[in-house]
Amino acid sequence: MDGHRRNPFELTDESPVYVISVAAQLSGLHPQTLRQYDRLGLVSPDRTAGRGRRYSARDIELLRQVQQLSQDEGINLAGIKRIIELENQVAALQSRIAELSAAVDGAAAAMRQREAQVHASYRRDLVPYQDVQQTSALVVWRPSKRGE
Repeated sequence: MDGHRRNPFELTDESPVYVISVAAQLSGLHPQTLRQYDRLGLVSPDRTAGRGRRYSARDIELLRQVQQLSQDEGINLAGIKRIIELENQVAALQSRIAELSAAVDGAAAAMRQREAQVHASYRRDLVPYQDVQQTSALVVWRPSKRGE
Protein backbone atom coordinates (compact mmCIF):
# COMPACT_ATOMS: atom_id res chain seq x y z
CA MET A 1 0.00 0.00 0.00
CA ASP A 2 1.04 3.64 0.08
CA GLY A 3 2.02 3.91 3.74
CA HIS A 4 -1.29 5.07 5.24
CA ARG A 5 -4.41 3.12 6.11
CA ARG A 6 -7.30 3.41 3.74
CA ASN A 7 -10.83 4.02 4.80
CA PRO A 8 -12.37 0.53 5.08
CA PHE A 9 -15.52 1.82 3.37
CA GLU A 10 -13.68 3.36 0.42
CA LEU A 11 -14.27 1.49 -2.83
CA THR A 12 -11.34 0.93 -5.16
CA ASP A 13 -10.83 -1.07 -8.35
CA GLU A 14 -9.78 -3.99 -6.14
CA SER A 15 -12.86 -3.88 -3.89
CA PRO A 16 -14.72 -7.21 -4.23
CA VAL A 17 -18.32 -6.06 -4.60
CA TYR A 18 -19.96 -7.92 -7.51
CA VAL A 19 -21.67 -11.27 -7.15
CA ILE A 20 -21.14 -13.72 -9.99
CA SER A 21 -24.41 -12.89 -11.78
CA VAL A 22 -23.58 -9.17 -11.86
CA ALA A 23 -19.97 -9.86 -12.87
CA ALA A 24 -21.22 -12.09 -15.69
CA GLN A 25 -23.58 -9.40 -16.90
CA LEU A 26 -20.92 -6.66 -16.71
CA SER A 27 -18.36 -8.78 -18.55
CA GLY A 28 -20.78 -10.14 -21.12
CA LEU A 29 -19.99 -13.72 -20.16
CA HIS A 30 -22.06 -16.61 -18.80
CA PRO A 31 -21.70 -17.31 -15.05
CA GLN A 32 -20.49 -20.83 -15.89
CA THR A 33 -17.66 -19.28 -17.95
CA LEU A 34 -16.64 -17.21 -14.92
CA ARG A 35 -16.59 -20.36 -12.78
CA GLN A 36 -14.44 -22.10 -15.41
CA TYR A 37 -12.00 -19.17 -15.52
CA ASP A 38 -11.81 -19.27 -11.72
CA ARG A 39 -11.07 -23.03 -11.74
CA LEU A 40 -8.33 -22.48 -14.32
CA GLY A 41 -6.82 -19.63 -12.30
CA LEU A 42 -7.38 -17.03 -15.03
CA VAL A 43 -9.48 -14.74 -12.84
CA SER A 44 -9.52 -15.41 -9.10
CA PRO A 45 -12.23 -13.42 -7.32
CA ASP A 46 -12.29 -12.95 -3.57
CA ARG A 47 -14.51 -15.24 -1.51
CA THR A 48 -17.07 -14.47 1.16
CA ALA A 49 -17.21 -16.42 4.41
CA GLY A 50 -19.81 -18.66 2.76
CA ARG A 51 -17.40 -19.24 -0.21
CA GLY A 52 -19.42 -17.07 -2.61
CA ARG A 53 -17.39 -15.32 -5.29
CA ARG A 54 -17.04 -11.54 -5.17
CA TYR A 55 -15.59 -9.81 -8.22
CA SER A 56 -13.89 -6.42 -8.31
CA ALA A 57 -13.88 -3.87 -11.13
CA ARG A 58 -10.34 -5.06 -11.92
CA ASP A 59 -11.63 -8.66 -12.14
CA ILE A 60 -14.35 -7.54 -14.57
CA GLU A 61 -11.74 -5.83 -16.75
CA LEU A 62 -9.59 -8.98 -16.65
CA LEU A 63 -12.61 -11.10 -17.68
CA ARG A 64 -13.13 -8.82 -20.67
CA GLN A 65 -9.44 -9.09 -21.56
CA VAL A 66 -9.55 -12.90 -21.36
CA GLN A 67 -12.60 -12.97 -23.61
CA GLN A 68 -10.99 -10.59 -26.11
CA LEU A 69 -7.77 -12.62 -26.25
CA SER A 70 -9.74 -15.84 -26.64
CA GLN A 71 -12.26 -14.76 -29.25
CA ASP A 72 -10.54 -11.97 -31.19
CA GLU A 73 -6.94 -13.23 -31.02
CA GLY A 74 -7.64 -16.96 -31.01
CA ILE A 75 -5.37 -17.63 -28.02
CA ASN A 76 -6.15 -20.73 -25.98
CA LEU A 77 -6.81 -20.48 -22.24
CA ALA A 78 -3.38 -21.85 -21.28
CA GLY A 79 -1.77 -19.15 -23.42
CA ILE A 80 -4.00 -16.49 -21.89
CA LYS A 81 -3.06 -17.66 -18.40
CA ARG A 82 0.63 -17.33 -19.30
CA ILE A 83 0.07 -13.86 -20.77
CA ILE A 84 -1.70 -12.74 -17.59
CA GLU A 85 1.10 -14.19 -15.42
CA LEU A 86 3.73 -12.40 -17.50
CA GLU A 87 1.80 -9.11 -17.43
CA ASN A 88 1.54 -9.39 -13.64
CA GLN A 89 5.26 -10.13 -13.43
CA VAL A 90 6.10 -7.14 -15.61
CA ALA A 91 3.88 -4.89 -13.46
CA ALA A 92 5.57 -6.17 -10.29
CA LEU A 93 9.02 -5.63 -11.79
CA GLN A 94 8.13 -2.12 -12.94
CA SER A 95 6.93 -1.33 -9.44
CA ARG A 96 10.16 -2.70 -7.97
CA ILE A 97 12.23 -0.68 -10.45
CA ALA A 98 10.37 2.46 -9.38
CA GLU A 99 11.07 1.64 -5.71
CA LEU A 100 14.76 1.00 -6.37
CA SER A 101 15.06 4.11 -8.52
CA ALA A 102 13.58 6.21 -5.73
CA ALA A 103 15.97 4.59 -3.24
CA VAL A 104 18.96 5.29 -5.50
CA ASP A 105 17.86 8.90 -5.97
CA GLY A 106 17.51 9.29 -2.21
CA ALA A 107 20.92 7.74 -1.56
CA ALA A 108 22.54 9.96 -4.20
CA ALA A 109 20.98 13.07 -2.66
CA ALA A 110 22.14 12.01 0.82
CA MET A 111 25.63 11.35 -0.55
CA ARG A 112 25.77 14.80 -2.20
CA GLN A 113 24.59 16.41 1.03
CA ARG A 114 27.17 14.54 3.10
CA GLU A 115 29.90 15.40 0.58
CA ALA A 116 28.97 19.07 0.83
CA GLN A 117 29.13 18.84 4.63
CA VAL A 118 32.59 17.27 4.47
CA HIS A 119 33.86 19.94 2.08
CA ALA A 120 32.38 22.67 4.28
CA SER A 121 34.19 21.23 7.31
CA TYR A 122 37.70 21.61 5.85
CA ARG A 123 39.90 23.89 7.97
CA ARG A 124 41.16 26.45 5.53
CA ASP A 125 43.59 27.95 8.07
CA LEU A 126 45.73 24.78 8.06
CA VAL A 127 46.39 24.89 4.33
CA PRO A 128 48.32 28.05 3.46
CA TYR A 129 47.69 29.27 -0.01
CA GLN A 130 50.54 30.80 -1.95
CA ASP A 131 50.25 32.25 -5.37
CA VAL A 132 52.97 30.50 -7.36
CA GLN A 133 54.53 32.63 -10.04
CA GLN A 134 55.17 30.96 -13.32
CA THR A 135 58.73 31.44 -14.49
CA SER A 136 60.69 30.41 -17.50
CA ALA A 137 63.96 29.95 -15.57
CA LEU A 138 65.93 26.85 -16.36
CA VAL A 139 67.82 24.99 -13.67
CA VAL A 140 70.49 22.55 -14.77
CA TRP A 141 71.52 19.84 -12.43
CA ARG A 142 74.79 18.08 -12.85
CA PRO A 143 75.70 15.24 -10.59
CA SER A 144 79.05 15.63 -8.95
CA LYS A 145 81.66 13.10 -9.89
CA ARG A 146 82.99 11.14 -7.02
CA GLY A 147 86.51 11.72 -6.33
CA GLU A 148 86.67 15.23 -7.72
